[in-house]
Amino acid sequence: MTEERNTAAPETEESRNFILNLIDQDIAEGGQFQGQTVHTRFPPEPNGYLHIGHCKALCIDFGTAEKFGGLCNLRMDDTNPAKEDTEYVDAIQQDIHWLGFDWGDRFFYGSDYFEKDYEYAVELIKKGLAYVCELTPEEFKANRGDIGIPATSPYRDRPIEENLRLFEKMKNGEVEEGKMTLRAKIDLASGNLNLRDPIIYRIRFINHHRQGTKWCIYPMYDFAHPIQDALEGITHSLCSLEFESHRPLYDWVVSNVSIPYYKPRQIEFARLGIDHTVMSKRKLRQLVEEKLVSGWDDPRMPTLCGLRRRGYTPKSKPGTHCSACSLKELCLPVLYQRADPKAYLRAHLDEMQEAAP
Repeated sequence: MTEERNTAAPETEESRNFILNLIDQDIAEGGQFQGQTVHTRFPPEPNGYLHIGHCKALCIDFGTAEKFGGLCNLRMDDTNPAKEDTEYVDAIQQDIHWLGFDWGDRFFYGSDYFEKDYEYAVELIKKGLAYVCELTPEEFKANRGDIGIPATSPYRDRPIEENLRLFEKMKNGEVEEGKMTLRAKIDLASGNLNLRDPIIYRIRFINHHRQGTKWCIYPMYDFAHPIQDALEGITHSLCSLEFESHRPLYDWVVSNVSIPYYKPRQIEFARLGIDHTVMSKRKLRQLVEEKLVSGWDDPRMPTLCGLRRRGYTPKSKPGTHCSACSLKELCLPVLYQRADPKAYLRAHLDEMQEAAP
């Protein structure tokens, strides 16, 4: 008698991670979002092209929403007008679609909420929870204190009416850039430096890519971001680990302004790191601006458009460079190990030109 063998593949449990487990608890009976649709967002800053590091974040944001049959918004974080451009807005959308994700009709700009941000700032002033500070950047650093040493500001106890008047002057362009800021009034002795009366508005006389010159005061990310999440009905604000110490400020903002929706929950995850690979938009932008590469889609760049041009598909897992690639010696992981990247790259380009028939 022959023994029957079960050749069926064993059932595997669904892969779970701590983010999914926390959301499970939130939407379960008795959870803070019981019976609600899971709603996330991906908020890139349009000051450069997406790179492989952003890929992890957007896959978590869009993928988590899909996992729970929820929604994910795409919001351009354009609260800093200095280096933002519509070119980057278009490129970001193209890269996300290339990866197979879609935001439906939920495409927003952070600047869409400038009026609301301003209204909530005024509300904080009226509640005695914000004040106009005239410390210069140098004085601000000198008075920030240290561990066990409280920060100080001689303007903290200004009357509410005076703060409202000065903030209005800031808004109307009657104050020079750098002369005044609006600070949240939280705790100058907090062990978390992010809670030591952080700046929530600053003056910038610069043209905004969508708003033009309508505004000369701009909200700081830590103030605008939680407000925007709450206004969009976001349930879970998923972000990278460097914002863990900012979470108390995130919670403080949504708890102290009269947003008519529930408070989002911030959950942090580790950033993606690849050895010997540049994962800084600022440095990648420098390479493009100094023409050390042919553009953001140069095959040596770790940008999504660069990987796409190199031949990767959306389902590829780029982690190492092909040993047979003719560009291997010029790839950024190698390039940035050199003491003088510019000289190294130029030397190799010269060698390639001399060797060309």
